[in-house]
Amino acid sequence: MTQLVAPQLTSALRRAAVRATRAPSIHNTQPWQFALEGGVLEVHADWSRQLRVLDPSGRQLILSCGCAVFNARAALAGAGYPAKVERFPDPTRPGLVARIVVGESHQPIDDGFAELDRAIDDRNTNRREFMDENVSDQVVETLIDAANREGAEVFSVLRPEHRLAVARLSQVADHFEISDPAYRAELRAWTLDDPRLAEGAPAFALAHVPVGAEDDNAIRDFDTHWTGRLPADTSSSHAQCLLLLGALDEDPLAWLRIGEALERMLLEIARLGYAASPVTQVIEIARTNERLRHELGLTMYPHVLLRIGRAPAASPSRRRRLVDMLTESTGRHVD
Repeated sequence: MTQLVAPQLTSALRRAAVRATRAPSIHNTQPWQFALEGGVLEVHADWSRQLRVLDPSGRQLILSCGCAVFNARAALAGAGYPAKVERFPDPTRPGLVARIVVGESHQPIDDGFAELDRAIDDRNTNRREFMDENVSDQVVETLIDAANREGAEVFSVLRPEHRLAVARLSQVADHFEISDPAYRAELRAWTLDDPRLAEGAPAFALAHVPVGAEDDNAIRDFDTHWTGRLPADTSSSHAQCLLLLGALDEDPLAWLRIGEALERMLLEIARLGYAASPVTQVIEIARTNERLRHELGLTMYPHVLLRIGRAPAASPSRRRRLVDMLTESTGRHVD
């Protein structure tokens, strides 16, 4: 027989897909597709949008999909629906990264999820200058707890020698990447100065970072067309709050979970009125990644380095239309 899904649940699932599209992704590639059938929302990796030079393993693509999964979870909670996530549920369909199954509305929902749903509209990667203001220990503890709840590890970069190591290795990795013609070509392809386009890193959200910039932690220079509109000085001082997010395993399941943990942290950051910007070059290059683990004494695999602070509001990057990312069925067959 055919089990029809209540219109309000269908509406909540569709809204969850819309909220998922607001997730951050590497270079705003938005590497995902969604399928809605019955009470299930599927999240699929879109491998056609993989950055072959920067992300040959697909780690950052899967991590981006994890951010989208978390947004969908938060959106459903905001609508009053608990959700169960089945991660990589079908070995014959490796592109299916998650099935989000909606439970009964009377089941308990993780505390705080509804507030995080409201924070989705406030979360933007912020490459503006950060204010000279410390992030309180209480805020840092809240962010670490948020990541831990999603099964991730967090290393707070506090000791002077660790901060200097992060700064030095970030600069080495940045120089290595920018010296690669293939990397520069890929960056140009995903850095856009046409505000009408709904993908890629937009010029209005970028700073042009000249050679010899004073930032201690190297900020990626996306501005390959020399149209960046933000000030070059982003005040990326090694004295600012730096949190390193990682996992004890290094495989696609760990990458997906790290993406969920990252988005939970980013939404908490936005909810608390702070800004965040990733500094990931040190992680992307194998030799600086290895040195980072050694110099910081890490047992985890690092995946994302975040600088956190106060900053003027950043404009959101545009997103592709939902119709280009979602396939939908109104019911499902059951025995």
